[in-house]
Amino acid sequence: MDKPVAALRKLPSVDEVMRSDALAAAIAQFGRIAAVAAVRAVLAEARKQGAAGSDVAAFAGDAVARLEAAAQPNLKPVFNLTGTVLHTNLGRALIAESAIEAATVAMRNAVALEFDLGGGRRGERDELVRDLLCELTGAEDATLVNNNAAAVLLTLNTFAKGREAIVSRGELIEIGGAFRMPDIMSRAGTKLVEVGTTNRTHKKDYVGALSEKTGLILKVHTSNYRIEGFTKEVGARELAALAHEHKVPLVNDLGSGTLVDLTRFGLKHEPTVAEAVAEGADLVTFSGDKLLGGPQTGFIVGRKALIEKLNKNPMKRALRVDKIRLAMVEATLRLYRDPDRLAEKLPTYRLLARPLKDMQELARHIVPALQDKLGAGFAVTTAPCSSQVGSGALPVESLPSLAVSISVNGRGGGRLLTALSNALRKLPVPVVGRIEKDALLFDLRCLENIDGFLANLATLQPPEAV
Repeated sequence: MDKPVAALRKLPSVDEVMRSDALAAAIAQFGRIAAVAAVRAVLAEARKQGAAGSDVAAFAGDAVARLEAAAQPNLKPVFNLTGTVLHTNLGRALIAESAIEAATVAMRNAVALEFDLGGGRRGERDELVRDLLCELTGAEDATLVNNNAAAVLLTLNTFAKGREAIVSRGELIEIGGAFRMPDIMSRAGTKLVEVGTTNRTHKKDYVGALSEKTGLILKVHTSNYRIEGFTKEVGARELAALAHEHKVPLVNDLGSGTLVDLTRFGLKHEPTVAEAVAEGADLVTFSGDKLLGGPQTGFIVGRKALIEKLNKNPMKRALRVDKIRLAMVEATLRLYRDPDRLAEKLPTYRLLARPLKDMQELARHIVPALQDKLGAGFAVTTAPCSSQVGSGALPVESLPSLAVSISVNGRGGGRLLTALSNALRKLPVPVVGRIEKDALLFDLRCLENIDGFLANLATLQPPEAV
């Protein structure tokens, strides 16, 4: 008999491994079906590699490790040290504690989502936040959907399906994931009418495009880019007057949207929703998970008669928000009633307004710990850097920040930094930074759990510098 075949015959059976003590605990935790599948997979891998052995405990340990790895969630928390506060790929806004608590209550209990407790009959879920939105924006009425792209889609479909929507060429934006405004308009059943040029659009351009086929005029705040130099746009107030003269609604899409003047946090002023309403827009759309600092949501505020039409569109049901998100939205909006303490309670503004001295204190602990972990082959220092808001908000605004900078002493710098970056992303809590100018940078603006960060480094296996 061939030795490899004889060796394979010495492998334990599935039943033998399943009877081990280690698998008994695993069965209780993960279930028998999953445990059997893991044992079979481990034994199959051993046969494929021509491995030998009859150590039941070893195979049981491998099976348990496989089960534990499979049980890890795919959506993992990470340390966001990229320098982008509202990082789209990392989940955008962190949620306020009061909103988290409200979501937990909604998840654990039956709630009056669409039930009028006063009258004892069916109610509307939008009523849970309508008054708050009207109070904070000055609008007559309000509704919400699952994101701002949906808000724009619903609005276009309601008022310009089979009709025309007039937009300046300089406002035909593309948002993340290659979603373009013209594509959204097409899906809404709206015919796009472009006016003006990329950098200059005049009132006469809109006037020339207005006709009996016009469903609405759409103004889009270019929150994710800026055109500077020889430029011209028609202001919202002037555009509102023109739209009303021709009896068509003006829709102002603010994109990120903000409910407060950002200058109080040391940022450049962005048009607020209340300002857009006051300037005469019939409807204003904006996001909930960007500058507003809440969960992913799209808001539409404006004239009551128009909001009622939006809510009667069958598409609204497909885009509605669930009880968990509604609970978070309500709790987040309540924080705006006290704007003076917003930075204390809302993570987005706490991080955007974070003083440099906080980051300097973090660096004082991180630099020696990282240097000790990485060894003499790497140099760990601090370096001034710039953070950004992210998620298409304030694209040219930068925030003075501080980074921990890791460079290589010796050859192979690029390769070693890439290897180190990969190793950091494999930690129990992945660490995400950025490589820039021959250094791996950890922008400290969004790091708050310093103890957790340092403990997380314990399992790091840094690449060896040459």
